[in-house]
Amino acid sequence: MSDDKRFAQSPPAFGGAWTAEKLDILERYLNAYTTALKNRPFQLMYIDAFAGAGRIALSNDEAGEFLSGSAERAARVDDKPFDKLIFVEKDIARCEYLERLRNRYGDRNIQIENSDANEFLSRFDENWNSWRGVLFLDPYATQVEWSTIERIAGFEALDTWILFPAAAVARILPVSRNPDDIDPTWADCLTAIYGGEKWRDLYRQTPQRHLFSEPDLERQRGVDGLISIYKKNLQELFGERFLETSRSLKNSKNSVLFELMFCVGNPGPKAIGAAQRIARHILEKL
Repeated sequence: MSDDKRFAQSPPAFGGAWTAEKLDILERYLNAYTTALKNRPFQLMYIDAFAGAGRIALSNDEAGEFLSGSAERAARVDDKPFDKLIFVEKDIARCEYLERLRNRYGDRNIQIENSDANEFLSRFDENWNSWRGVLFLDPYATQVEWSTIERIAGFEALDTWILFPAAAVARILPVSRNPDDIDPTWADCLTAIYGGEKWRDLYRQTPQRHLFSEPDLERQRGVDGLISIYKKNLQELFGERFLETSRSLKNSKNSVLFELMFCVGNPGPKAIGAAQRIARHILEKL
């Protein structure tokens, strides 16, 4: 059986047009980033916290199309290759495909971590006086915890692309008008994602109420409120390093699935300005 046929039967996620869109944005940034820093006295690393299998199937057909995933796109950066690439993947079967990717790019320093992304990043550290890099947080659903984002911000060294799973988060919220109707497990999940109960801000009193009745609540529909609250959290945490410009990734029905956001690592004004100019241009023009 060919590698492509084996790949089609393996666990890698399926994608669509929005998948290519996010990967093209990331690839453009990685090439621009490494070129901009190639004459700087830093070693450069790339961390893919949800690396997958290195490739993405666009259908479940054995003869279907495949896209190079984020891990492979980072490995093939060649103007100034990354000095270290760390691919984190919890699924052991996907790690096997990452091993094949490492073999194909034998001249690259590739480290594969079979681990939960939050757990790995909670213990990961480096001599940030010597290193700079890019981190890609591309969860399959709602796995990224706010405590992980806080730790990353504290490094002040990793430009971070965050794919916020707006549609998946929206599905967790209770259908009713009362946020207390949510299952405690899902409430804990939302609190972990937002780093607190700010998600309750989606619920507000209805404009109409009777004189002797308790006020009714209603929930904002759609995903705009969910995204807005998360972006506000990022702005409060990263300050000027947070880029307000983001990209909504939509399905074929024009519904938002994810919001792709960007935060700068280095807090220096020149570093912030340069990184945000590049990221903003890619997000707006690509």
